[in-house]
This record gives sequence, structure tokens and C-alpha cells, in this order.
Amino acid sequence: MPKSFFSEKIDLIMKSREAMLSAVQIYNNPLILFKTESFIVLSLIAWTYLLHSYYRAQRIDYRYSTESGSRKKYIKNPDGSIKYWDLKECISNKLCPLDKDTINNLSFLIGLRNQIEHRKASGLDSYLSARYQACALNLNFYLKKLHAEKYGLDSNLALSLQFSELDQSQSKVIKDKESLIPQNVISYLADFDSKLSENEIKSDRFAYRLLFTKVLAKRKGQADRVIEFIDPKSNLAENISKEYWIKEETEKPKFSATQIIQKVKDAGHNNFGMHQHTKFWQKHDGKNPTNGFGSTVVKTWCWYQNWADYVISELGKKKTG
Repeated sequence: MPKSFFSEKIDLIMKSREAMLSAVQIYNNPLILFKTESFIVLSLIAWTYLLHSYYRAQRIDYRYSTESGSRKKYIKNPDGSIKYWDLKECISNKLCPLDKDTINNLSFLIGLRNQIEHRKASGLDSYLSARYQACALNLNFYLKKLHAEKYGLDSNLALSLQFSELDQSQSKVIKDKESLIPQNVISYLADFDSKLSENEIKSDRFAYRLLFTKVLAKRKGQADRVIEFIDPKSNLAENISKEYWIKEETEKPKFSATQIIQKVKDAGHNNFGMHQHTKFWQKHDGKNPTNGFGSTVVKTWCWYQNWADYVISELGKKKTG
């Protein structure tokens, strides 16, 4: 007996929940090595199910088809089954119910999946965790918004406990792993982010970031919870954020123009010299502090790694264009 309209919709919703819970469980499992790959594949499946359930509820036909006069012909898979929209098609449709920043997050993950599909993704697990976190939280939000509160994952998502302190030495281990990120992924990141506005980059729908700081208990019973949330507008939060950003800008690696040029040459652009670099940063307003490509240190302009990534990405597009 074929499924009823209601039971098919509920089935899609439950599959969406299960896929995302599996993605989070695998990502938080300390024994799993392919965290990024597994999370991206499962989370994109979760979103596909969620949007299919929405289109099903709205009675929107989400099957690929072609028009021949007044007749509609459905496109089929090699096994003869009708082909349903993939996630890229779901979020590209004008009837998609998602906000722009959530779509940006999913578009990024779809592109990242394509970059790492047949390659090792070393170093990405911590480097892009804010975007994975946003993906999970966004799905939970839309499960409840598009369907009902009872379908939310709030009671299933818990804090992942750590085996090591998040101190300066642990931070160095994370940064060392990030150095293993393939050049094609670095170029993809720079290219994708360069197309977003500052507000889009900062949106917690695109990347969800939290700042952790160690707190010593002042009284009995105060330290029972690992995480306590404070008002981001409070003096305490503002002081912590201020100290963090000062420390972050101070410790961020800085490079001279000569070092940037060498990085670009190492990426395969052998004819890129000082003259070309000067013309490039002038054309792209590279020394505008609001662009975040570098900063002035003792009257000398220094570049950040993202500037090298951006240059390599732009030069790569010229080669393939």
C-alpha cells in the first residue's frame, strides 16, 4: 500500500533528524578519523530530507522534469526510479524557505564536499567547526519553524567533553594540523568567502562561534556546569572579547610582501613578482584595513595568510578562465 501524504512527510522529517544526529555523533566521536567528511555527507542528506519534507507539505513537485508542450516528462535514475531534487536544487529554487545566511552555509558545505570528495581532508575538523556548528543549529531551527517544536533536536544535542585543556599548547596542536589543509581547499575557502559581505561572514547562521574562557568558582556549587552563558552586552563579555581580539591580532602570523610572493610562486605562479604583487594589491584594495588582509606593525604593512590565499585563488581563476 502506498504511503499517505502525511506519513510520507513525517518519514522525511524523521530521516532528517536521524541523519543530523548521526552526523553530530560521528563528529564528536574521538575514535573517528573522518569527521569532516562524515559530517558533511550526513548533514547535507539531513537538509535534503528536511527540504523535501517542506516541499512535500506545500505540495510542490520536487522531481526533476522536462516540459514538452503541455506534457511533463520526469527524469529518471539509471535504475528507472524518478530523480528527486538534490540539495543544491532545493536551495536554488525561488520557493526555498531558508534565509540567505543559511543558504550561504549550505552552499559552502556543498562546495567543500566537492573539493574533498576524493581527497584527504586533514586539518579541517577544527578549522571549519564554526560552520559545521551553524549547519547543525540551523537544521534544528528549521525543523521547528517549518514543522513543529516537537521535531526539534534540543534534547538530543549535548556538549562534547574534552580530554585536553584548551590552553595555548592545545591551540598550537590545532594550528599545526591546519597546516595540512590541501591548497585546493584553501583556494576554495578564500574564493567563497571573498564573495560574501562582512555581515554575511559574521552571521551566526553562516558560522556559529563561541568564545571560551576558564572560570574559577567563587562559591560552593558555582562550578557544576562546564558552560555558563553570559549576556554578550555585559561588561564582562565586552572585556573578554576585547582581550581576545587584541591577543588574536597580536598572535596572527604576519608576512612580508617577499614572503607572500614566495607562497604564490610555490602554488605554481612562477611569474608573480614584486611588480605584479604591487599592482595586484592596488587593484584589489589589499591594504584597506576593513578587508582584513593585513595590518600595520611599527609603520610597516604586514600581510596575513588569507591575503596569500586570496591572491592564489584569483590567479587560479585567470588560468582557468
